[in-house]
Amino acid sequence: MYRPRVIPVLLLKGLGLVKSIRFKDHKYIGDPINAVKLFNDLKADELVFLDILASKEKRTISLDFVKTVGDEANMPFAVGGGINSITDIKNILRAGAEKVIINTFASEKPDFIKEAANEFGSSTIVVCIDIKKKLLSKQQVYIYGGTKSINYSPVEYAKIMEEQGAGEIIINSIDRDGMMDGYDIDLIKSVSEAVTIPVIASGGAGKLDDFRNAIINGRASAVAAGSFFVFYGSRRAVLINYPRTDELIKTFI
Repeated sequence: MYRPRVIPVLLLKGLGLVKSIRFKDHKYIGDPINAVKLFNDLKADELVFLDILASKEKRTISLDFVKTVGDEANMPFAVGGGINSITDIKNILRAGAEKVIINTFASEKPDFIKEAANEFGSSTIVVCIDIKKKLLSKQQVYIYGGTKSINYSPVEYAKIMEEQGAGEIIINSIDRDGMMDGYDIDLIKSVSEAVTIPVIASGGAGKLDDFRNAIINGRASAVAAGSFFVFYGSRRAVLINYPRTDELIKTFI
């Protein structure tokens, strides 16, 4: 039977995997290629890798890394981090990735999304939208790893990205990142109902019911998470994990 995609999101800092809480307090959790091998065995639907320093450091995610993942991964994977040219995308796809994820540069040059979608097809281009609520104000879109706000609401910005040709949108709540107490369902629903392209919920999942809630009540097309797939137990011991297929089917019935 059909079920929504369930996607581990893995953050890269240097050569290691890290996990954050509200985009801060990054904790080293291990070797990324070892994680790929474990997710192969666990039969994950697909993977996302995000280089969290690439845009700030004005570089692109390592092609050598992408090639290594491409050699190891049995599932589709997408990568993001500093992508700002057609050449970047071409090289990343040749290295083995199925999709690219664009965040900061999408806000600086929205027409680039249209150019990339025309060149490679919308299904290849994913825009990740990081969202945080400012003190005493509404939720806003943030770029550069959550350090700079831009003057758009999540719905306004998502509509622009759809118009430019994005094939999917990842809606990521900075406020809920790493908290493991559930997605921002109102946020996910507002964006999902405003666009026609798939919306992937991210930021806050801590249990299987959170996935169901994002799909059923948030109207998301797929769910993504970080901490859920790398931590175990109340002490957050590092343990790569992924639900069995039968568990996921039961979750979404």
